[in-house]
Amino acid sequence: MDFDWTMALGSFLVAIIVGLTGMGGGALMTPMLVTFFGVSPLAAVSSDLVAAAVMKPVGSAVHYRQGTINMRLVGWLCAGSVPAAFSGVLLAKALGHGTSIEDLISKAMGAALMIAAIGLVLRAYLGRRSGAGEDGGKAPEVKVRPVPTVLIGIVGGLVVGITSVGSGSLIIVALLALYPALKANQLVGTDLLQAVPLVFAAAIGHLLFGDFRMEVTAALLVGSIPGVYLGSKVSSRAPGGLIRRVLALVLVASSLKMFGVGAVPLAWTMVVLTAATVGVWLATRRRGPGPAAEHAGPPRSESHAVR
Repeated sequence: MDFDWTMALGSFLVAIIVGLTGMGGGALMTPMLVTFFGVSPLAAVSSDLVAAAVMKPVGSAVHYRQGTINMRLVGWLCAGSVPAAFSGVLLAKALGHGTSIEDLISKAMGAALMIAAIGLVLRAYLGRRSGAGEDGGKAPEVKVRPVPTVLIGIVGGLVVGITSVGSGSLIIVALLALYPALKANQLVGTDLLQAVPLVFAAAIGHLLFGDFRMEVTAALLVGSIPGVYLGSKVSSRAPGGLIRRVLALVLVASSLKMFGVGAVPLAWTMVVLTAATVGVWLATRRRGPGPAAEHAGPPRSESHAVR
């Protein structure tokens, strides 16, 4: 078995983003395997999910010690996502093999990635308006809504089982829309822990029915385990806004690549999107803080804080 150190390095960088944001595992790892290392889409999905079954507990353990996990949300999400993930694998198996199924998986991954990118933009917008996701302070208490939470788990689990995308990129965005009061580190910790049984169920399905490749999984594990640990350790102090912007651009690029966009059009598209992102960021900075910050009142002086 030939070990690919460049693949291990790529998985290390992706795993750092997973630890920082809770997103990017399947959304970045699987397209990386397909685009840069020539792994077939089905084999990439299978190997990535098996590696994620080991990687996710590492990141979630760090957040569990930090107390940034909502256990009730984890329970309701898993109630929908775990059986749906295994069912997604069976659905992919039922569709058959060959060029047609590989093309279908690529298109499904592209659609999931684009949805995730749009969700990230929505997340930033909602976070700015509501003031949610800021660092510091006590994690807010939220009222868990079982039915919509289970539905999020079902949809996310089904997508994960078919494409390996969704355990972070889709579910965490849906959680923010449903529970906008959750802080960023609590969103990351909750999503990482709920992803453990979800990814484990999907990984078992792919071990039995998928196209698992040991040499790919080994390289992913060597890079992803230290990467997700490092990212999780610094997630509470990381510049989450910058990470989300970069991740959104990478998700769009990966999505377009999965849809077969050529290298030159893709490069120009990313140049335009990057320039637009910088322009929006500069315009937002000039306008000042969002509504939540405007209504928060003036900051307390140090003399008042001591009293």
